Amino acid sequence: MKNTKIKFLTQAAIVAALYVALTLISKPFTIGFVEIRISEALCILPYFLPGSVWGLFAGCFIANLFSGSILDIVVGSLATLIGAYLTSKIKNKWLCPLPAVLSNTILIPFVIMNYSGVWQFSAYLAAAGGVLASEIASVYILGMILLIALEKKNIFKH
Repeated sequence: MKNTKIKFLTQAAIVAALYVALTLISKPFTIGFVEIRISEALCILPYFLPGSVWGLFAGCFIANLFSGSILDIVVGSLATLIGAYLTSKIKNKWLCPLPAVLSNTILIPFVIMNYSGVWQFSAYLAAAGGVLASEIASVYILGMILLIALEKKNIFKH
């Protein structure tokens, strides 16, 4: 029992550290509200590792501390937690990026609209389109490459 808790916490800590490091490295790829976070590829990890749900949440929370926006810290971290938790429940590997893509596409536009000060439905749709494109690149493309590589190397059992 004790080893299981230690394993869980270790997984979460490693994933959190990786998420923060990859987020900071990918900052140069941010253009307006189109932000391709390399770290979002890690959102497929709950498919394999239950401890990664809290690691992704903690990593996103810490990484978002650098944004300086309380809304980004709260909403962004919540979107990651929701996506990671739902991913841990999915059994089809081709669908496992979907929760992260959807939770971010639905929630992050509110952060963007807050930055811009424009609270119109058209602004929400524009922001959602940018987030959707970013998340598809980060989670569906990079994340699936990671998932397939991890499966091929048989690093984690699923």
